[in-house]
Amino acid sequence: MQFHHNGYVSEDPRVLPAQGYGVDRDTELPDEMDVLIVGSGPAGMIAAAQLSMFPNVNTRLIERRPHRLKLGQADGIQSRSVETFQAFGFATEITDEAYEITEMSFWNKDPENPENIVRGARPLDDEFGISEFPHLIVNQARVLDYFARFAKYGPARITPDYGWSFVSLEVEQDGERPVAVTVEDTDGNQHVIHTKYVVGCDGAHSGVRKSIGRTMTGDKANHAWGVADVVVETNFPDWRTKAAIHSKAGSALHIPREGGYLSRMYIDLGEVPADDNGQIRKTTIDTIVGKANEIYAPYTIDVKEVAWHSVYEVGHRLVDSFHDHDETPRVFLTGDACHTHSAKAGQGMNVSMQDGFNIAWKLGHVLDGRAPEDLLCTYHGERQPAAQNLINFDREWSTLMATPVEELEDPEAVEKYYVAAEEFAAGMLTEYASNAIVGDTTYQDLATGFPVGKRFKSFVAKRRADARLLHLGHQHFADGRYRIYVFADQTAPSADNQNSPVVQWADVVSEAIAKYTPERADENALVDVKVIYQQHHHTYEHADAPRIFRPLNGRYKITNWENVWNADKDQDIFDARGISRDGAVVIVRPDQYVGAVLPLDKPELVDAYFANNLIAQ
Repeated sequence: MQFHHNGYVSEDPRVLPAQGYGVDRDTELPDEMDVLIVGSGPAGMIAAAQLSMFPNVNTRLIERRPHRLKLGQADGIQSRSVETFQAFGFATEITDEAYEITEMSFWNKDPENPENIVRGARPLDDEFGISEFPHLIVNQARVLDYFARFAKYGPARITPDYGWSFVSLEVEQDGERPVAVTVEDTDGNQHVIHTKYVVGCDGAHSGVRKSIGRTMTGDKANHAWGVADVVVETNFPDWRTKAAIHSKAGSALHIPREGGYLSRMYIDLGEVPADDNGQIRKTTIDTIVGKANEIYAPYTIDVKEVAWHSVYEVGHRLVDSFHDHDETPRVFLTGDACHTHSAKAGQGMNVSMQDGFNIAWKLGHVLDGRAPEDLLCTYHGERQPAAQNLINFDREWSTLMATPVEELEDPEAVEKYYVAAEEFAAGMLTEYASNAIVGDTTYQDLATGFPVGKRFKSFVAKRRADARLLHLGHQHFADGRYRIYVFADQTAPSADNQNSPVVQWADVVSEAIAKYTPERADENALVDVKVIYQQHHHTYEHADAPRIFRPLNGRYKITNWENVWNADKDQDIFDARGISRDGAVVIVRPDQYVGAVLPLDKPELVDAYFANNLIAQ
């Protein structure tokens, strides 16, 4: 983390100086704003956190509850989400308090005694080393707390406006703030807000979705599950291990929770009759616990406390569009407002956060004057296929979990699918198609380990200034900036060698980036540019790197020493990520997805990339 460049900081450096709308922020909900976020769930809170880094954008978040979420229903945190938390500065903290999944055990009917279950395979949670980040279980409310802290301490000082419910909205034909939103406080008083954009994060029964006439289509719910967070005394040997159970009495998914004593049980309640009319949702917790004891037999579960419980029916539904208009969208949908599925795959909160992250930085860029309005049209095209893939995955996983073993063609189908789907379940398979901010794959062979359209898969490199071996991608802070990683050719760094490909690249790209950067801003205010040399750090000096890698920051215009790196001899990033020894340039978007892979000897292609998504200042 970098600070002191604007003056000495003696208090918490995570509390950034208030700027723009963050200075003397209005405590009352105003009549006009730039962005209104409806709902403080995972998508809404990450959107607020990201937009807090855009102090020139007036963002407000309303929540119908009168206070923060106290008990969250979602709990599974995939490694891609923890990678995202790293960008927002709290991956280490939340990992310390969470339960970390390291393996999963599969229990099936005992062939010799079918009334009982017996343990089978116990695969590692990450068999293939998909990510350096862990798979966690933690209360959703804590995730929201961390994003709330980031939003509160960002320059825009965004805090939720609690006790306000969404009523309706209308999108007018013109005007600076064409979206008129009616909201209502806890006393029933209504208030009309005029805003430029609305982000609907208001759940499966979204009022925002209904207001713009979007509909959900897909499978109707036909299978019910009881879910409960419980503190118990039990002799089940895997109570503190994630487990999938197929017994004669039915199926269960068992997930230990944070804190060492709490666990969550998903208990199969069977098929739901077409004429049920919601009766299954009245299933009592005693019935759920009784069914659990039948499934876990011969082991017993003595429930001491139920922290939370519910009954849900599995349905897989997707909205017809993630925004209100294809050409000039003003209203966007995220999370459960546009895709619903079962909770057993542990994907809902994770995918919702990526929805919010995706739209928030794009809104920030457009409203801050960095990018053309067309950038917002990429949201639906990127996130709708991601949601469809999730629904396809969840449909298969839910079906396998609900199918008795004797009805499966392969009795080991569940554990095999779990292992085979690890990369998708970890959130690492999302791949965006070519668009204004995702280039083509013409030069992909220059950096095969950084697929265009997929998240930047980090690896270690050595920072020249202090010889620290660090994950390169972990330096990507959620500040709304693009990143450019210049993997140098084999020419030795030298301040005097003007024929070096890196020097020639830097000369051209410096001018291109300056074109997009506001006059009084830091040199790397919009694009952070790092170089990774192949030579040992003792063979060259920091000053041998071109000026673009030594930007001047802050009010004192102090040199940033942290953008010059080199590969480590024992853990070489060039080898690990298939990077050409002739060099390569990797452009990474603000949301950590690779936007382009380009050759070192064609610096003009960098400007061509940014011409699509930045506005010359």
